[in-house]
Amino acid sequence: MPNLGTTEIIIIALVVLVLFGSKKLPDAARSFGRSLRIFKAETKGLRDDDTASPAPAAPAAQPVAPLPIESRPAAAPAAAGPSAAGPSVNGVAPVEAERH
Repeated sequence: MPNLGTTEIIIIALVVLVLFGSKKLPDAARSFGRSLRIFKAETKGLRDDDTASPAPAAPAAQPVAPLPIESRPAAAPAAAGPSAAGPSVNGVAPVEAERH
């Protein structure tokens, strides 16, 4: 990649000035500076986290066995009431959506 000379930098600055305008350019530069400052602080925080001593490990939680899924027989007719929204799962009937 070739190095940028003085004339190339001046041309780039003129193109940026034409694209953004003289009124929006200071705001854009200010926003860019804030973004770089935030990015620098975040990367410094990540580096500090890497060098910090690791926290003591928490005791392992006991694994929980999944609950069995109850299903309706395929031959059972569907009820026309509010419980017709779907099959019950783990003994809990689904809640019908409120209509307005």
